[in-house]
Amino acid sequence: MLIQLTMRRTSGVPIPNSPIDGIRIMALLPSRWHKDLTQATGDIVIRVRTDDDTTSADVRAEVSEILTNPEVDHWELVVCRTLPTRHHE
Repeated sequence: MLIQLTMRRTSGVPIPNSPIDGIRIMALLPSRWHKDLTQATGDIVIRVRTDDDTTSADVRAEVSEILTNPEVDHWELVVCRTLPTRHHE
């Protein structure tokens, strides 16, 4: 399953053009997920590919829990959207 996560800063002044928080969040995501940081300034957008047994609700719950970590607790998950996958034949 391919899922796009969008996180928005809850407080403080955003650091312009800094991918540091996006990298921190990616590092906290489960290692079994394939991750791609697609946007790191303003909102953070990360695409994750999970195994077939993981639902978008599972991903939302896990990411919400990760965002309680003091290093990244100034971010909130605002979108957890399943993306269509392309099958190559």
